[in-house]
Amino acid sequence: MTDDPRSGCPINLTLEVVGDKWSLLIIRDMMFGNRRHFRELLTKSEEGISSNILADRLKTLLDADIIRREDDPSHKQKGIYSLTEQGIELLPILAQMAAWGYKYLPVTAELGIRARLLSEGGPKMWAEFMDELRETHLGQIRRKKGPSVGERLQAAYEKVVARNPAN
Repeated sequence: MTDDPRSGCPINLTLEVVGDKWSLLIIRDMMFGNRRHFRELLTKSEEGISSNILADRLKTLLDADIIRREDDPSHKQKGIYSLTEQGIELLPILAQMAAWGYKYLPVTAELGIRARLLSEGGPKMWAEFMDELRETHLGQIRRKKGPSVGERLQAAYEKVVARNPAN
């Protein structure tokens, strides 16, 4: 976050932290793709983020306490990025943005299916998914058992991809 915010408006302050395209896409990839290493975030982004932009945005998100970084026990030079509670609580915002985009923009079937399901599932589904993210990123025990929201979203995505012969 900048040292000297433009105003004390909560929308402005939020935009100063996550208002650029790349920060939200990094958070999206951590939430929906469980991408937690620098290399995964770099190479698996559909939008093709550059390494210097990724490094800069990760630093911004770390400084804002939206994500945290821990050393990867399997490799001393790698880090594992995790969402913090603040980062996890961005899910409803991303779900609303996705629903708006699904409704008004020319999204593809395979990339729009998660947006449609999250929109249909509403706040109850978002809360379940946030509990799953807390388990993955914060180590908390999930209250609800059974098929996870993440698994259901992934299965729906794979079903749409399988139906599209262009893939």
